[in-house]
This record gives sequence, structure tokens and C-alpha cells, in this order.
Amino acid sequence: MSVDHDLEASTEIDVSAQTDADDEIHDDGSVSLFEGDEGGLEYAQRHALVTLLKQRFVSARTHPRDWRVLVEHERVLRSRLNDLFLDLAIDRQREVAWKRQATPETGSRFPTLLYDAAWSREETLVLVHLRDRLRAGHAGGDVRVYVDREDLVDYVATFRPSHATDEAGDEKRARNAVVSVVKAGLLIGTVADERYEISEAVEPLLPLELLQELLEALQRANDSDAYAAAEGVDQTDDQSDLFDETARAAEDNDAAGEQ
Repeated sequence: MSVDHDLEASTEIDVSAQTDADDEIHDDGSVSLFEGDEGGLEYAQRHALVTLLKQRFVSARTHPRDWRVLVEHERVLRSRLNDLFLDLAIDRQREVAWKRQATPETGSRFPTLLYDAAWSREETLVLVHLRDRLRAGHAGGDVRVYVDREDLVDYVATFRPSHATDEAGDEKRARNAVVSVVKAGLLIGTVADERYEISEAVEPLLPLELLQELLEALQRANDSDAYAAAEGVDQTDDQSDLFDETARAAEDNDAAGEQ
């Protein structure tokens, strides 16, 4: 099962924590940062823009300086993104911002810098579980919500079709899915950790309507798997089509962040 990565740039590069070295690069308020510089943004604004382009999202939790700059200079940064056929989405309640492909009024498509990769079935299940845990934690009064690696792996295992026999392979894919979600920044911690904080970005990036679609599609895929196994039919291509359809539904979802 998959969800489209419509929020990532053409390369997946982690932005390291901002340090005082940023302040040493340029701190006099000038917008000229190098010889021949014709840019109109100050250093902090450029830094926030680059972070937005590189990362799936910027949040007050993961990129506090960039978040402050983004909120203070939303209009000018939105304008720079618009020049690249991108739109800026901001969830002020959860303090999360992300980019998405702009859609022309004519219904055609603009040139895009975004990389249309898809979440794997296991990664999607991890995201579904994270959203559920995050909402339950917030409903219980928790400011920050945590989850164990083994809890995520066990949750993915509950969706294994009854006829599946490659238990070791399935577990490996589930663990790799956790690693991918950590690298995406939606689980806060290091790849080697056994316990993670769930990012606030999970909820706006996986709204309720999409969550329900994903769970229903997963159930249909499992039922189809079971039938194919009983009949000796290869359903791999059909499942890929199903996953791609759901991925496109995620890409078209302009209401992310309004739940």
C-alpha cells in the first residue's frame, strides 16, 4: 500500500541541525551574500527556503529557526515557491509547513521539481499507526507522543495475509519501513533508536479521509491476495495498480493539514 511522496524534492537530503555557524555567514542584514549575487532574500530567508525545498516538511519542533523565519516572512517565501510552480501549506496549530505541487486552473500540469515516489505498503501501515497513536496521545493530554520500534513492527504484522509464509522477509520489510519513516523525519530520533517521538507533521500529511481509504485498500489487497493464493493466480500487477491509485489520491488531496 502506498502514499505518494508529493512533499519531497528531487533529492532526499537531510538538513542538519542549525548552529551558530549560520550566524557567522552573514549577520549584517545585507542580501548580497557572494560576488555577483542578484538574490533578493536575506540569508535566513534563503536558508528557510532551501530547507523547504529539501525536506518534506518544516516544523517548529525539527527546524525551529526556519519555522520562525517562514512564519515571519510567509508572503515572500510563498512567492518564491510559486515561481517554481509550488504552493506553500501551513498548519499553524501544529506548527508544520510543507510544499505541494500547484495545480493550474486549466486542469493541465505545470513542470515539476517534486519527485513522485510512493510509500511502500509497509511504510503506509507505519504511517497509519503513527497517526492513530498521535491522535490518541493528544486526546489523553500528552504534549509529546512516543512509540516503540517493536510496536510498529507488530502492527504491520497484523496485516499479513493468513496465507503468507515469508515471515522473516515480511518482518525485514517492516523494519526497513520504520527506518524510512525515521529518515523522512516523521519519527524523531536516530535509525538505531528503539523508541521515537512521533512528529506533529504526521496528522496534516495523512488526513482522516486518506487514512480511511488506505485501510480499506489494504483490506481489499489482503482479500485479493488470499483469493489469488487459493486459486494459484499471480496478482502482483493488479496490486501495484491498486497501490498507485491510492498514491495518486494522496497527491490530489489539497485538504491536508485542515483536519
